[in-house]
This record gives sequence, structure tokens and C-alpha cells, in this order.
Amino acid sequence: MRNEDYDRELLVFVTLFCVVFAAAVSALDTGPSTAKSTWTATRIEQPALAPVRVIGTPFVPNTSPSVR
Repeated sequence: MRNEDYDRELLVFVTLFCVVFAAAVSALDTGPSTAKSTWTATRIEQPALAPVRVIGTPFVPNTSPSVR
């Protein structure tokens, strides 16, 4: 078997290695799960924005590119 013929075997090996590694990490994980924790929403007040002075002509988008 030539060296170029190992592409599929390499892909299978890397995939299996990653799956085994991910399973081992998830089995050893002791941190709190986000599904088990309680989550409460809090409302964040946005500061009032100061008015902005526009200098020059206001931007008008070109909605008809054929007319300039």
C-alpha cells in the first residue's frame, strides 16, 4: 500500500481519537452544568444618549443606481 492510500485511515483515526478525547473530557468534567443552574434575567438600564449635531448634508442612500 502506498503512502497516498492512507488518507481515509488517517481521517478515521483522527475522528475516533477526537471522539474518545471529547468523551473522556466530558466524563471528567465536574463543573456546574448550564442546564442545571437557575438563571434570572436582569434589566440593564441604558444611559440617555446625547443629541448629535450633524454638519453638512445628510446622507441619502442611492436607491436607483441607474440614475446619478
